[in-house]
Amino acid sequence: MRPAPGATAVPTTPERCRLLLEQWRSQLQLSGREQSQLTGQHQALDRQLERLRQRCLRVAVFGRVGVGKSSLLNALLGEEAFATDVAHGCTRHQDARTWHQPIDGLQRVELVDTPGIDEIAAAARARLAARVALGSDLVLLVLDGDLTSVELDALAPLLASGKPLLLVLNRCDCWSEAEQAALVASIQRRLPAAARHLELIPVAAAPRQPELLADGRVRSVVQAPRVAPLRRALVSLLEQHGELLLALNALGAADRFHQALQRWRLGVSRRAAQSLIGRFAALKATGVAANPLVLLDLAGGLACDTALVLQLCQLYGLPMHGSGARQLLRRLSGHNALLGGAQLGIQLALGGLRQLLLLAAPFTGGLSLAPAAPVALAQAALAVHTTRLTGRLAAAELLRGAQSGGRPGALLRRLAHSDPQVRRWLGDRPHPPANLQALLP
Repeated sequence: MRPAPGATAVPTTPERCRLLLEQWRSQLQLSGREQSQLTGQHQALDRQLERLRQRCLRVAVFGRVGVGKSSLLNALLGEEAFATDVAHGCTRHQDARTWHQPIDGLQRVELVDTPGIDEIAAAARARLAARVALGSDLVLLVLDGDLTSVELDALAPLLASGKPLLLVLNRCDCWSEAEQAALVASIQRRLPAAARHLELIPVAAAPRQPELLADGRVRSVVQAPRVAPLRRALVSLLEQHGELLLALNALGAADRFHQALQRWRLGVSRRAAQSLIGRFAALKATGVAANPLVLLDLAGGLACDTALVLQLCQLYGLPMHGSGARQLLRRLSGHNALLGGAQLGIQLALGGLRQLLLLAAPFTGGLSLAPAAPVALAQAALAVHTTRLTGRLAAAELLRGAQSGGRPGALLRRLAHSDPQVRRWLGDRPHPPANLQALLP
C-alpha cells in the first residue's frame, strides 16, 4: 500500500537504527588521546556503519579444520573461489568473495572464509576467526558430525555475543537417512539451551560417489553439490531480515565501542578520582571532628557524599543531571545500607559519648574532656573510611552504567524486548565482567 500523496513514509526499524547511529556517531566527542588509544575499535565501528549505509552484508563460516567450510562457500558461489585442499588447515587467513545472489533490500552480500578453530597455533587463529565472526552479520557454524567439545566451546561465545547463527551439517552424503536422523537428534540434544531453537540444515558441499572400474578398482567420483536447502534458508532469511541484521551488528559495534570508551575514561580518571575522594574525606572528617552535634554530622556527611558523587560524574565525563545523580545515590544506598547503619550507630554512640564528656566537664574540673579528643579522632577516621567507600561504590556504579551500553545498548534492549526474533538472536547479551579493582580509585 502506497502512502497518500504528501504523506511522510514511516521509516523501517533498520532505517531508524541507521539514523540514530549516525546521529550518535556525529555527537561522539573524542579527544586526540582517546582516538589514539581506541583506533582499532574506532575504525571497526566506522567500517560497520559504512556497511550499514551501503547495505553490504557479510556471512562468515565458522568451524573446525576439515569440515568443508571452503567447499561449502564454493558450492554457494558456483565456482572454485576459495582454496580447498586435503592438507590439514588450507585456509590460513580470512578471505571474502561477493555472492552474486540477488537479495531484496541488500546491495551486496559477501561470503567470508575463516581458519579452522582447532588449527595448529590455534590460539592466534581462533582469535582471528572470532574477530571475523564479530565483524560479520551472520555466522554459519559448519559441522561434519556430532558436536565436539571444541565446537561447543566456540558456540558459547558466539551465542553470548548475540550473533545470529545457522547450523550447517555438511557431508550428509556419507550417511543413510536413518543414520542422519540419529546424528541430528544427537546434535540437538547436545546443544546448549540457548541454541535449541536453531535448525540444523543438512548439505553435501562436495559429495563423492564410488564407481567401479572395469579392472575392478574403485574410484571416487565428484558429484554436484547439494546445498539447495542452505541456499533457500539464506535467501529467505536475508530477504526478510538482512537489513535488520546489518543494523543489529552496527548497534553491537557501537555498544562495544561505547563500553570501551567509558571504561578507558574511567581508567584514566582513576588517579584524579583518588585525589578528589581524598579531599572530600578530609573535609568530611574535619567537619565531624569539629562539630559536637550528631545530627549535623549526619546531614553534613550526606551533603558531602552527594557532592562527591556529582564531582565524580563530572570527572568521568558522564552525563549526570540532578535526576541521574539521585538515581545513582539511591542505588548506592542499596549497596551500602549495612555500612550506613553501622556508621549511624557508631556515630550516635561516639557523639553521645562526646556530649556526655562535655556535660560532665564542669563537675570533673575539665578532666572528662581528655577522652573527647580520641573520640573526635575516631569519628573523623570513620568519616574518612565511609567517604572512601562511598567514592569507590560510586565509581563502580558509574562503570557498570557505562557498560550497560548508552544509547546503542538501550536501543538493542528495546528491540530485543519488542521483537521475539531479535530476542532469540541477541539472547541475554551478558557483558563481560569488569575488572573493577583495576579501575576503582
